[in-house]
Amino acid sequence: MTTKPDSPTGITQLTTPTVPLITTPAPATAGRTFEMCFTSTPRGARLARRLTALRLEAWGIPYGTHPHDDIVLIVAELTANAVRHGHVPGRDFRLRVHVTADGRTVRVEVTDTRAERLPRRLAALDAACTEDGRGLLLVSRLAARWDWHPRPDGPGKTVWAEYVLAR
Repeated sequence: MTTKPDSPTGITQLTTPTVPLITTPAPATAGRTFEMCFTSTPRGARLARRLTALRLEAWGIPYGTHPHDDIVLIVAELTANAVRHGHVPGRDFRLRVHVTADGRTVRVEVTDTRAERLPRRLAALDAACTEDGRGLLLVSRLAARWDWHPRPDGPGKTVWAEYVLAR
């Protein structure tokens, strides 16, 4: 059943209040977290990177600054690796970006469901710096530290990196 407006040319108004899409940044003392699942495709990795960039801006880490660009690049590399090396058909990857309560560290975590393809440690990265090995080498140079651990809630792994914000 459809309803007709009172006037065909009249302006209709929303009956429920809307929430603004743009929010003010949270205070620096509050921990902030962005977490979402994405399709394990290049499109999913691109969307993860773009949404992270928007979230960082909302958190007070503005576009065009070194921290913003570095963190977005870390997200781009880790999500691209999840798509390329951690892809399991029909499974998504999960991105989590967290700013600590003190506002000094941003932690990026990317979880995929492929447990048998593990990232190489730093010594192996330097020795095998080929076309395929530069992503984690770049992450290791931008982040204060990075590593991986087995996924606690199922098969797979979580690769993480921590970026320290200069204050």
